[in-house]
Amino acid sequence: MRNFKFKRSLAFVAVSSLLSLTVVSIPTAARAADPACTTANFVTTCVGATSDTAPYMMIVPANFNGTVYLYSHGYRNNVPLPAAISAITGFPTAVANTPEPVPGGNAAIYGPLLAKGYAVMGSGFARQGWNADSAIKTNVELIGVFKKQFTKTTKVVAWGNSLGGFITQALAEQYPNLIDAAAPLCMASDITPALTLAGDALWGIKTFFDPTIKGGNYSAGAAGYAEAMGDLGKVFGAIGALQAAFAANPTAPAWPATSKVPDALKAVPSRSALVLVALMAGVPLQSAHFDSTSAPSVLPAAQQTSFQLAINPAFAALENMANAAALGVLVTYDLELQAGGAVFDNSATDYAARVADEQFIWSSALSGNSATAAMLGYLAAVPRAKADPAAVAKLKTLTSHSGKLDIPTILFTGVADPVTVAGNQQSVADKYAAYYAEKWEEAKANKKKTGDYKKPQNNLLVLWNFTPEKYTKFTAAGAPDTSLPAATGTNHCNFTAKQYLAIADLLAYAAENGKNLSGGALLTKLRKAGNMTFDRGYSAPKMKYYGE
Repeated sequence: MRNFKFKRSLAFVAVSSLLSLTVVSIPTAARAADPACTTANFVTTCVGATSDTAPYMMIVPANFNGTVYLYSHGYRNNVPLPAAISAITGFPTAVANTPEPVPGGNAAIYGPLLAKGYAVMGSGFARQGWNADSAIKTNVELIGVFKKQFTKTTKVVAWGNSLGGFITQALAEQYPNLIDAAAPLCMASDITPALTLAGDALWGIKTFFDPTIKGGNYSAGAAGYAEAMGDLGKVFGAIGALQAAFAANPTAPAWPATSKVPDALKAVPSRSALVLVALMAGVPLQSAHFDSTSAPSVLPAAQQTSFQLAINPAFAALENMANAAALGVLVTYDLELQAGGAVFDNSATDYAARVADEQFIWSSALSGNSATAAMLGYLAAVPRAKADPAAVAKLKTLTSHSGKLDIPTILFTGVADPVTVAGNQQSVADKYAAYYAEKWEEAKANKKKTGDYKKPQNNLLVLWNFTPEKYTKFTAAGAPDTSLPAATGTNHCNFTAKQYLAIADLLAYAAENGKNLSGGALLTKLRKAGNMTFDRGYSAPKMKYYGE
């Protein structure tokens, strides 16, 4: 196998997608419930703050048709970040609460909506980090503020990305009388499954590659902040060392100098340990630039097969794990601050059971059964993380999803999203399926009792952004080309403006008609948007948490 040289940005090309922070600049917010409005070019822009001090923005065209889109932004860091960490991750150094009235503040999204007579609005929220409970209250108040200011409002539709998708889903479940349709996009599901994925990824990086990573149970005050920031640096250091080793020898990359695994285990290529961590956490083995199936055409046939089965998946894990482990640090530290103690617990996790089926599917990437057994044996013998019961109990009091939806709702995500993996969306779809089955039973019972039968309405439309079968590109020398845009279906919330506008059109139809678009009209809409699929037969893999 020849050696390949990769660009320095390989490991971090997906990290900047952990969060989109392109926002609209606004003037200083006015006092609560008293928006300051200006009108220019037939568009009125209002800014203000809800009673919790959360700044908001409303943008309303002169031909306002009565429907407003309420957007909830995704996870933002809730503590300042050192400049070096900010430069790597794409997170800002300061905590930002700027409102986002549409995804990313993108004019290519709000421009066409305003042209059609729709209004848009969004809050920056009073707290960053995991803020669902407070954000829901903020959105409820913001709806009231908008309706008071614009009395011709007839429909409110809600949408949001990532954590904003979680907020949107909860808003639809808890306040169906306030909104007429909802679209949770690339959504996070409940806290514990998301924390489990992030925590497992971080713990795996710590255990295999740098045991000085604390990985949770951070100290109080400034000391805990320093520990968390230090962990971020160590995670990126480990990923960077792996990147260099992969570039030097992708067949058998060396272990980072910080690793303390036994010498016997170092006979296993470090790439296989990284693939195992991805599998046990549930991180996809398709990434922005690696499809786990392609190989350079310049290689001999036998080496092409080896690249396809062993090397390509490892590069995908490398690209995705930077996201998952960084999220592990930020979310763990954030939730520990809220809960008052350690919240990640893998003391009873059976990682061998976690990968029991996948270890055969990815046998070559894991360097065979013996190597896999050795790695799993090591994981079983090392100390585990133990949560504080009181902190876990407090965590359980935060908002969760029931899946009970009584308004039209649209889900959309990429099947290889490394942050809010597709299993998040699938878990909500499964909960709704159970709720819909209950509604069927109630309808049948009512028919038996009264003779009156009313077919229950299916309020959930589940859409997927699939990856191409093959998309890894190579240079003339045979090196993977990571300078290209991320493939569709990969990265976090990696959607086009056309896809967002298609979702917006579907929401407008649903709000107006009380049901989701279906049949040929739906399929035509999806085809024109590109890379949007409605497939009743598809079910994304469940998050690892749900198998325990």
